[in-house]
Amino acid sequence: MNPGPWRRTCAACCAATLPMLCTTAQAEMSAEELAKLAQNPVGNLVSVPFQNNTNFNTGPLSGTQNILNIQPVIPLELDKDWNLITRTIVPLIWQPEFLPGQGSTFGLGDIQLSAFLSPSQPGEGGLIWGAGAILQMPTNTDDVLGNKNWGLGPTAVVLKLEKGNPWVYGVLVNNVWSLSGDKQGGRYNNFLMQPFLNYNFPGGLYLTSSPIVTANWEADSDQRWTVPLGGGIGKIFHIGKLPVNTQLGGYYNVVHPDDGANWQLRLQVQFMFPK
Repeated sequence: MNPGPWRRTCAACCAATLPMLCTTAQAEMSAEELAKLAQNPVGNLVSVPFQNNTNFNTGPLSGTQNILNIQPVIPLELDKDWNLITRTIVPLIWQPEFLPGQGSTFGLGDIQLSAFLSPSQPGEGGLIWGAGAILQMPTNTDDVLGNKNWGLGPTAVVLKLEKGNPWVYGVLVNNVWSLSGDKQGGRYNNFLMQPFLNYNFPGGLYLTSSPIVTANWEADSDQRWTVPLGGGIGKIFHIGKLPVNTQLGGYYNVVHPDDGANWQLRLQVQFMFPK
């Protein structure tokens, strides 16, 4: 794999974003509090994660796929009781060749936008939840990078985050159905579940596991599921006053389609702007 294009794209995005972010970032929270806030998918926190997923042994030729997800999270305060949390996933994909001589492909995949309605204050015992909708947009720049049919479905998240408790755990789920099936890529019906479990140490260091379980309901039953197991480590750093959440993890797909990857290396850098 030639990683040059996606590395240059990531560097350009960082260079364009960092100057603006550094002027607004605050570092008044402790590193442990920042780590736990970053682990809340519907936290009242503006953040810009750059999550890079390298998938090994992908496709019939066992190539290496790379997906850089740029995932800005923007909370909107509706009133004193409710927030609307928007989460966008912009995927930049390096796709290996699936046929000899086909060549690899780099470009933009299909953007997904999620919106969660969530109470502004945690419930009893630190219970936090959010529910809403997810929209898939046909933004791919090449046929092999996505689908040209729009998609829509429900999404929800629930987690436990108690002050003084080092554990943060929960699950995020969604299902996206195509709104039509007559364009490139055809009909789709895709499920995603991401359980997450984190243990936080003083100083912003933490252990994490957040496998992404997916199902393609349109596929044959023996080609439907991808089920990873694994975990990693994370740490809060600061660039000046700007908090940065970093993560490194590895996941093995104990179940996957015939042409699906069997290993994934995940690296994330998340720029945080706590209020």
